[in-house]
Amino acid sequence: MITGTDQAHLTEAIELAKEGLYTTTPNPRVGCVIASGNQVLGRGWHQWAGQDHAEIRALKDAGQDAAGATAYVSLEPCSIHGRTTPCTDALIAAGIKRVVVGALDPDPRVNGKGLGQLKAANIEVDLANDEHAQALNLGHRQRMVLARPWVRVKMAASLDGRTAMASGESQWITGPAARQDVQHWRAQSCAVVTGVGTVLADDPRLNVRDHRCACDGKLRQPLRVILDSRLRSPANAQVFEPPGTVVIAHAGAATAGHPKAECIPCGTEQVDLAQVLTRLAERHCNEVLVEAGSALAGAFLKEGLCDELILYLAPKFLGAQARPLLEVPLDRLEQALAGEIVEVERFGPDLRLRLTGF
Repeated sequence: MITGTDQAHLTEAIELAKEGLYTTTPNPRVGCVIASGNQVLGRGWHQWAGQDHAEIRALKDAGQDAAGATAYVSLEPCSIHGRTTPCTDALIAAGIKRVVVGALDPDPRVNGKGLGQLKAANIEVDLANDEHAQALNLGHRQRMVLARPWVRVKMAASLDGRTAMASGESQWITGPAARQDVQHWRAQSCAVVTGVGTVLADDPRLNVRDHRCACDGKLRQPLRVILDSRLRSPANAQVFEPPGTVVIAHAGAATAGHPKAECIPCGTEQVDLAQVLTRLAERHCNEVLVEAGSALAGAFLKEGLCDELILYLAPKFLGAQARPLLEVPLDRLEQALAGEIVEVERFGPDLRLRLTGF
């Protein structure tokens, strides 16, 4: 049975896991607390792939006091040999007597096996199925279950749903605070996806520049992905500037290659979005942020490939001649793409809406 004290320690473990929000990819975010009753003996969180997992760091922090204590872990301890040794082995060797787990690891190599190994060593195990623990690793879970990343589509619009003037002028619809918030979403993403139209029109960098997203002074740059059927992206575009890696997904007919990017075929006549996501999952991408124009953003929603819409709304009107938010031809109201607003937050004069369920 999970007590109030257990829940308090588990909540702290979940908060510790968030310290790796921008850095742990492709590994899941995990936090761990070692405690005896109300007393916390050790804390740890997973920082970078290839380095100590949360349980190992917490055990090192607790030292010999870990023997006979309880480990609170936001995600099921791993039971496989990867870049590091299994955390289950370390918990058993340290003399941990009980483990409280926030959520099962959906990785089929681990799922339930970690708990089984602990139970086989006569360690008491309690599974909380905590919604906050599960939410930490939506992308990891989706990649393991559906073999595709969690896709967020980011858009900015006026109150009348316009993203640019008829001329294409769009900088800036939203204010500095809203644009700064976008850095948070980029930083936690494994890849940022855009279209060649955006590259040609806006020449974006699509990199992470906010040092509040740094860990140990380092910024992890997400993979930058351009959907460019005919390989028209100019080599001098800012998106190709270091640091970071760029991939161009093109149609099979384009074979010339690109001097500054790896080129991968995804589709025949035009880029196949589902294929792109499959290829990104194969690269162990858990979360993908789409920053694109109305056509590409609309295609992700229309094809049912948008898991979450991040929409910034500025308190201004651009008029009937301005460009629409999404290019999704619809004839009847019953065809409307309906989602659920799960969060509304203010950034300066602008609102950020998060929607799911499309």
